[in-house]
Amino acid sequence: MKKYFLLAILFLAVAFVSAEGCAPNITLLNQDPYPAVPGDYVKLVFQIKDISGADCNDMTFKLVEKYPLIFDPLESGIRTFSKVDYLKDYDSNVLVPIKVRIDENALDGTNPIEVSLQNKGFFTISKTFDIEVEDTHTSFEIFVENYNPTTGAFTLQILNTGDSNIEALTVEIPKQDDIIVKGANRVIVGDLDSNEYTTADFEAKPQSDNFKVNLIYSDNINIRRTALVDVLFDSEYFQNKFSDQTTTSVWTYIIWLIIIFVVVWIIFKFVKKRKSKK
Repeated sequence: MKKYFLLAILFLAVAFVSAEGCAPNITLLNQDPYPAVPGDYVKLVFQIKDISGADCNDMTFKLVEKYPLIFDPLESGIRTFSKVDYLKDYDSNVLVPIKVRIDENALDGTNPIEVSLQNKGFFTISKTFDIEVEDTHTSFEIFVENYNPTTGAFTLQILNTGDSNIEALTVEIPKQDDIIVKGANRVIVGDLDSNEYTTADFEAKPQSDNFKVNLIYSDNINIRRTALVDVLFDSEYFQNKFSDQTTTSVWTYIIWLIIIFVVVWIIFKFVKKRKSKK
């Protein structure tokens, strides 16, 4: 019995020494972009430090695939290190970059993710980190504000219906059969806050009741984005507009009456003068 007790003590001592020989520390070094955007990729860089011990060889690092992370088909989230050698007096660490996608339904704010590190059964370390998520996309509504079929003057009204302010908005009517643009097909309109609107003027002739417009903008983490928006158009609303019809001012009639009166008066004077000479 004493023999088995001593063997157990020896086994625990060896396990303790082995564990003491490798005490790695995992940190989340970087998240790019920060915050991450639902539906987009994020690059996570983990740092594993203090792995110079003899028992730190043949390690397996794993990023757990669970909400809000989504892996591509060829991404397992697993990285292995069979042998790590370091120079004396230099830090012993490994950087682990992993690129994953954020669930498109991820909620804004702090989201936990989990990693683990294993080594030949000597130890298993699990750790939870927080990543920040914010939906920086926005949405738009576009209307045809004005259209003159005679001149081709064409004005779009763009409303930012999302929660995010945007910068450097460019409105583009891409080449398509549904609308013919004469001249520039891009207009830079600048910044546009949430629930605000702006306009963009073109020279164009719609050919159908539906055409597409590209809205190119910078979100609040300075990522350049493009939103393709369908625009409905009914030309009947712009036919024979009162504002486009030529109207005659009352002053025009007054001026003509004065001219006619003067002409008649001159003729009358001329005729009267000739009669007096006779």
